Amino acid sequence: MAENKFETIKRLDDNGAEYWSSRDLAKVLEYPDYRKFLNVIEKAKVACENSGEVIHNHFVLTDEMVQIGSGAERAIDSIYLSRYACYLIVQNSDPTKVVVAKGQTYFAIQTRRQEKADNLIEDNNRVFLREQMKKHNTSLMQTASMAGVESYAIFQNAGYKGLYGGLTMQDIHERKKLKKSQKILDHMGSEELAANLFRATQTEAKIKRDKVHGQGNASLAHMQVGQKVRNTIQSLGGTMPENLPSVDGVGKAKTRIKKVQKTKRVGRGS
Repeated sequence: MAENKFETIKRLDDNGAEYWSSRDLAKVLEYPDYRKFLNVIEKAKVACENSGEVIHNHFVLTDEMVQIGSGAERAIDSIYLSRYACYLIVQNSDPTKVVVAKGQTYFAIQTRRQEKADNLIEDNNRVFLREQMKKHNTSLMQTASMAGVESYAIFQNAGYKGLYGGLTMQDIHERKKLKKSQKILDHMGSEELAANLFRATQTEAKIKRDKVHGQGNASLAHMQVGQKVRNTIQSLGGTMPENLPSVDGVGKAKTRIKKVQKTKRVGRGS
């Protein structure tokens, strides 16, 4: 069996997302008894949970219609699997089968390719959001100044304290274990940057809308907006921004993007 057999049984949903059917995968991995294959799936689920992933994001119970003769169909239970689920399944399958070894190689390579693609998406999101933060911080500073803010540092800290549960900019810097020369915003992932961008845009809107004036009132408004954003993250079950990991500098993300773009240009020219 060719290694790309795993590619031929791959399916796409209406949104173009890929998935595999446990029934198809069982046949490819040469499990004639589907019930025995279910034991392998259960082991894969345990591995999935132990890795910190949500099981139902990778293993989705469903019914599939199959023909039983004379054009009639009946429903049989099946499981729709993500690439990661397939990877865990082949890792827990019979290692003596040649097809299992091929499956391990295939899904390991495909998983790594997807990781690279996901990382590139994150890099692009970070670069975009960081540029947006620069523009909106400048706009916020101008709005704050017109509202009578004399110390922008105090005003800015108020927003951080609201969003980060009372932590100041310096506290966040230390918590993220950044060097003195490193800027907090340059080492935020897209999730954290998006929260801060929302804080900045909504604070500016509030100051203008409510005609906020004075250092104290503007700082209070900034803190309140930060707290609202924090409460929203909490209500959605998200990770608090101070607990999100710091990442490498946004300059490195730009370098990686340029490297990929250069590789694509070379590939098209060859």
